[in-house]
Parts: sequence; structure tokens; C-alpha cells
Amino acid sequence: MIFFFVGNCFKSPVRTVPLRWLRYLSSTPSGASEKASYGQGFCRILMLLILALSLALTYDVVYGSISCYDDSGEPVDWFIVYKLPKSHHSSPVEGMRYMYQDGHTQGWVKGRSLMNSTEGAVGRTLNQLYLEAANRQREKEMAYVLYNDEPPKENFSGSKGHTKGVILLDRTQGFWLVHSTPRFPPRLDEEYAWPHTALTYGQSFLCVTYPYSQFKAIGNQLLFTDPHVYDYQVQGAFARDLPALLNASEGEHVQEEPWNSQVTLTSKGGKEFVSFAKFSFFDDDLYSGWLAQALATDLYVEFWLKSSGVLASNCSGQYRVYNVEQLAFQDPATSFFSTSDHSKWCVGIERDSGWACVGDMNRNHAEEHRGGGTICCHDVTIWKSFHSLVQNYTDCDTTGYGL
Repeated sequence: MIFFFVGNCFKSPVRTVPLRWLRYLSSTPSGASEKASYGQGFCRILMLLILALSLALTYDVVYGSISCYDDSGEPVDWFIVYKLPKSHHSSPVEGMRYMYQDGHTQGWVKGRSLMNSTEGAVGRTLNQLYLEAANRQREKEMAYVLYNDEPPKENFSGSKGHTKGVILLDRTQGFWLVHSTPRFPPRLDEEYAWPHTALTYGQSFLCVTYPYSQFKAIGNQLLFTDPHVYDYQVQGAFARDLPALLNASEGEHVQEEPWNSQVTLTSKGGKEFVSFAKFSFFDDDLYSGWLAQALATDLYVEFWLKSSGVLASNCSGQYRVYNVEQLAFQDPATSFFSTSDHSKWCVGIERDSGWACVGDMNRNHAEEHRGGGTICCHDVTIWKSFHSLVQNYTDCDTTGYGL
């Protein structure tokens, strides 16, 4: 119908517009008939309405409710991205390809873009930070926290938690993105970009959209993981509602036992995720010292095997924890070793467990004494997607530890 009237605006005057609508919105050009001027006035109004609608839709896309976004630009309840490793002689582009999954894909699918693009899921999601920060009014209506033990353009932080992530929210909802990538993402006074230092190794990302009410618990978890925060804004109503998030952003952490915290978070779509967070005084491995027992399952753990002081696979307790050595995706056919993979995740060995977790901690001696954590989900489809990747792992010898 709109196209019919717009077409008529370029053909002939419209004769059915009430005079009272146009007397205040149009004037009769010198020498023009009143009939023609009314038609021209109607066209002006119609075009203004179309322009206003277009701007409103654009505003909703750019400044709508904060959310995780998929590769198509659609808001999603959650997604997982696996940035693939780059082989030694391949082009830089090969170091920015990724696999993707969310609640609609039923497992891994090829990413439609590259990690350095704002057309991909991670880029679209994080670009909300930079778009909203550019709008001064909207900036006042949001809170954000960027943390990384290896922040961009700063020295390595060895005393704080070994933890990486991004939080962005308004008074309705927001997202928590947990990842493994050093020197990422940029501060808000820059633009979205992928660091050249992150081309070589594989990386993992878990983004979940949460309602506003969940960020009180999320802030409390950060007091345990003790992140190195390099850019943040938690002010006004956010500071009053979410004091733990503000305190963690300002460098505070838990001061007394217990030194670990497990909390169930419910996404906007009603899906449950379990956050495990430990402070440095926990003094044990996240996986063999806590997670396997909490989930009541044996675990395959994928982490960077090039880190120093790697802990051996551990079969000394009720539940076994094995270090993954080699992985493979079926489509595209990609195989790589854990020495080329900086991602941090684990998966229950038995199908009955159904557990899969994505986080930011390695298994090594140093990180027994640092803060950090992981986020787990009991979902058979997610479990299968990670379990199917494991091609080889380090077994235990008769002493109960890795060979």
C-alpha cells in the first residue's frame, strides 16, 4: 500500500487529504494551485513517515536491547565460537576462520565471516560496545567491564586471575562473553579489531544473554576470579544495583573463605548455565580439584599444552581428568594438536554426563594459585559437539597420573 501511494506522489496530486492536515504542514507555492499543493504536502508527510520508520528500525538494530548476536545479525540466547588454529605456512586469513554453534544449529557449522569482521558473531556482539559508546546518551544507559590477564597495550598481569571476558548490559538485559584470547578486545576509545598476535592459536568463546537480574550474581563471581579489568563503566543505578560488579571492576576480591563459588545462572531464554569461580587461595586445579567432583563425571580437558608446569592427567580420585592431545573437526576436515590450541574447555567423557564447559583456565601449577573459572551447561547437543572433537588424550599410568 505504501509503495502505491509513493508511486502516486510522482504521478499526480492526491485529492483526498483533509485540508486541516496540510494547512499547517505545507504551504502553497507561488503560482501553484491549492489542489497541487495539497498533493505535494501529502507526499512530504508520507516520505517523512517512511524516513522516520527507517531511522527507528536502524536505531533498534544499533541501540536495541543488548544481546549476543549470531552471524546473520539476529539476537540469540547463547552461542559458542571456536577460532581455528592457523598452520605455519597459511595466510593470515586462515588464522581468522572459526566454527559456530547456538541453539538453532544442532552442533558446529562453519562461521560465515572472519574473526576480524563485525559481520561475524563475536564481532557483531562486541561491536555493540563501540557503537553504544559513540552515542553519548546511550553510553550513560549502559554498564560494561572488559577484563583480560593479558590486556591490549598493557603489560602481562601475573598476579590477578587468569581470566578473560566482556560484560555489557543495560537496565533490561546484557551479555557475558567468556573467552581465551590475549590482548582482546580493544578499549572503548578504539574500534573493534582482531589482534595480529591471536592469529596462530585456536581460541574459544561462550556468549550468553542474561536478564538484568542475573548480573548481581555474575558480579559476585568476578570477586572470586579476581580479573584484571582494563576498561569499565559501572555508575549510577548500575553501581547501586550491582555493587559486586563495581567492586570487582575496581580491583577488589573476596577476603575470606570459601575461596570458590558455584552459582546457576539463567539466560534470557530460560537456559541454565553453571558458573564455577575460584580465587587464588583455593590452591588447587580447577578441573581435578573441583569441577569433576561437582559435575560427578570424568573429564576430557582441552587447554594450551605449551603453558609451563602442565599438570599431568589425574586418575587418583573418584573421577578421572584427562588432558586432550589432539582434536579434529569433520567439516571442514581440520585436525590439530593441543599445542596449537589456546582454547579452554572440558567435556564429560560419558554421554550420560551431558556436561560441557567453556572457560579461561589451563591445567598447570601456576594457575592452581590464580583466580579463574568456567561456565558449564548440561546439554546433550553441546556435549556431543565437543566430545566428538577429541581424537587423542594422555592416559594415566599405574600411579594414577599422566604418562
